[in-house]
Amino acid sequence: MIIAALLAVLAALCNAATSVLQRRAARPLPQELGLRLALIWALVGNPLWRWGIVAMIGGFVFQAAALSKGGIALVQPALVIELPFTMIIMSWTFGTVLDGKSWLAIGALSAGLAMFLAAAVPGPGRWSPDAAGWIVAAAATSATIAALVAVGALTRGPVRAAALGVAAGFGFAFTATLIKKCTTLLEDDPGALLVSWPLYAMVAAGLCSLFLLQNALHSGTLVVAQPALTISDPLAGILYGALMFGEPIRTGPWLVFEVAGAGLLVYGVIVLARSPLIQDQGVSPSTRK
Repeated sequence: MIIAALLAVLAALCNAATSVLQRRAARPLPQELGLRLALIWALVGNPLWRWGIVAMIGGFVFQAAALSKGGIALVQPALVIELPFTMIIMSWTFGTVLDGKSWLAIGALSAGLAMFLAAAVPGPGRWSPDAAGWIVAAAATSATIAALVAVGALTRGPVRAAALGVAAGFGFAFTATLIKKCTTLLEDDPGALLVSWPLYAMVAAGLCSLFLLQNALHSGTLVVAQPALTISDPLAGILYGALMFGEPIRTGPWLVFEVAGAGLLVYGVIVLARSPLIQDQGVSPSTRK
């Protein structure tokens, strides 16, 4: 569990670098490019965005390593620590000093994560989904994301940012389930991985999630988009871990501490999303996974 958590923290650090680089690349592009492949084409030509992809690959490698050692319900929540990392990287990059409120929020978020994981103690999966389970999960995820994208396509401003942010969160959480499956196949039979459907489903899900992420970052209204991106991924990850892999978390009296930890997480994310540092630089940190 400790090794998985440490690897997840390294993945969060890479993702934080990705957030800073990719948001700065997306910020000046016109809103008319939203939900179009032309947005990706425009971003590819920006060196900052390409370096963001390099950092994202590093995050993927560390996340895959973490999922090989621990469950989805452990790794995905741990990735929330990306937001404090992003704030610190931005303060170093732009030569600014974080105010006391931001440090308080970082402390609350970190304490909330520690409290939640200590109370929940996510365990290893007790089963692996069969073909029917994957079909049901893929169908439910696709329907949820399609509904959120429809809302985003019909709206602008805060509603679009929130809808696409949640859609990206669900997409990356589902991608994590496929990463988990691929790491299992890699350990059992490395040669079989290249001819197995989870590998290509993982790539497809990851690319779709990346597209949703870029549009969420491009939509603006950071105070709304940031919590949607950062909170939906771990919550969806816990759901997938429990329903698809049978990853247990403690219940009973421990639920009080889990809810309290989750509350601190939400508080920290919302306060940091309102930070003048994020607003001034136009950078919206996000959970990729």
